Amino acid sequence: MSVFARLVEQLAELLQPLFHASAAAAAIVLFTMLVRLLVHPLSRAAARGQKARTALQPRIAELRRKHAKNPERLQKAVLELHAEEKVSPLSGCLPSLLQLPAFFLLYHLFSSSTIGGERNELLTHELLAAPLGDRWSDALAGGGAFGAAGAVYLALFAVVLVVAAYNFRRARRTLAESGAPVMAGAEGEGAVPGLAAVGKVMPFMSFATLITVAVVPLAAALYVVTSTAWSAVERAVLYR
Repeated sequence: MSVFARLVEQLAELLQPLFHASAAAAAIVLFTMLVRLLVHPLSRAAARGQKARTALQPRIAELRRKHAKNPERLQKAVLELHAEEKVSPLSGCLPSLLQLPAFFLLYHLFSSSTIGGERNELLTHELLAAPLGDRWSDALAGGGAFGAAGAVYLALFAVVLVVAAYNFRRARRTLAESGAPVMAGAEGEGAVPGLAAVGKVMPFMSFATLITVAVVPLAAALYVVTSTAWSAVERAVLYR
């Protein structure tokens, strides 16, 4: 924690001439972008995996017709096909999982009043009028939803809503174009149990980011918003 705190402080010092009192917030955004650059090769691999899975859809459709009355056999056959073609259905989750340590570091760093037995000076930093260690509830209690700190959260919520709406439309379009009831149809004949439910829920997952931004410290919320926006741009480029 002490090493990570010094890293954030040093980044903030470098950015201070440009961002002044919001330098620590800018440092968190920069840190997030560095993390995303590190996992970008995995994102590219996930994109290749997604394209490979899309290419398998005609064969999966044939398996669905063949095993229409046996969902268990269909699920096994689909998994065997993925293994045969060396395509992992879960490869797209790896970039997100590898970002979790950085998120939890920020969460704990800006939730702790002391670091290494000393006062946590990072809690004195703000983004405009919103302290980086506060949460949305603190902003509501301090000046209300339209107060100085509340306005910062409204801006973050607006960014998340725009990105979530874009991701929702893109996810629904991708599912429709893939023609994959194995993933998307819970009621359709031959749908794979479990995967069908996941396929229906996935387009809505981006909106869950709103809850995260509302309940975590502002510093962690900045990480989430920056990473979510990065993902949207990255997917637009990699999946075009």
